[in-house]
Amino acid sequence: MRRRQQPPLPKRYGLDPARLRLPEDGDWPTVRDHLVHRLPRVAPARIDEMLRAGEIVDLDGPLTPDAPYVPGGAIWFHRDLPDEKPVPFDIPIVYRDNTILVADKPHFLATIPRGRHILQTALVRLRRELDLPDLVPAHRLDRATAGLVLFVIDPGLRGAYQMLFQRQRVRKQYEAVAGYRAELDFPVDLESRIIKEKHVLAAQQVPGPPNARTRIELVERRGDRARYRLRPETGRTHQLRLHMNSLGIPILGDDFYPTITDKPIEDFTRPLQLLAAELEFTDPVTGELRRFDTGRTLQAWHSPDSWAAEPATGH
Repeated sequence: MRRRQQPPLPKRYGLDPARLRLPEDGDWPTVRDHLVHRLPRVAPARIDEMLRAGEIVDLDGPLTPDAPYVPGGAIWFHRDLPDEKPVPFDIPIVYRDNTILVADKPHFLATIPRGRHILQTALVRLRRELDLPDLVPAHRLDRATAGLVLFVIDPGLRGAYQMLFQRQRVRKQYEAVAGYRAELDFPVDLESRIIKEKHVLAAQQVPGPPNARTRIELVERRGDRARYRLRPETGRTHQLRLHMNSLGIPILGDDFYPTITDKPIEDFTRPLQLLAAELEFTDPVTGELRRFDTGRTLQAWHSPDSWAAEPATGH
């Protein structure tokens, strides 16, 4: 197995520098010319500023503004960060040893950096708060979903834990609050084919061989509202949200299904009432059975009045 090349720049804010490979067939006179072409969203003046400050480097050190283009070479730099409003909720640690860490992620916090969410992600915040620069997630939760996320502390063991999820060897249990329909007979076992196209917000169910399977159980009912237990056998994007919506009982607070709601990104009220409540697996390193439970609850069930009208509290 090839070892990953060590970046010549240190992490910043818990983030590795970006690495760009210079195409073999490139004929730009300078690295600067290539970057202006390759990064159209970055102003040429900003590229010039970074070069003058020595913020763009190769393996030999900082590049000058007139550094020649070297086909097949590689350069590193830290991307400018988006302006992010802090997500005002803590990330409790459920368990930690020298190998793994289980965090109880709040609603509205993405698991990993992506798009407009960089510093305000569970991974970056935990790396910085706990001084764990090599921390990586073994799986992901949607930004809208709260609950348990397994992270790997030891870089040499990340593959073993990530493979548990890829091979569907983790028992995951979720809780959700949604409407109640008397004609539905629970438990319900659903399977469908789900696809998620790049740059399209919502996933969709399409004809074809199933790739998503979920068992849905009714736990208790209060009038026209009910609490459900969801047991996914697979991990497709938005799988639980789509399957609940397909039954005519979309999860409360869902801004994507059945229709996309234009909700401001900094609005932390009325969170999706979906919670990753339990994780259970046989540890690939120690061989012991591990089980973790969330400390969070769903507002729409435990504090229904406040959930309906007041800002989210992180639980």
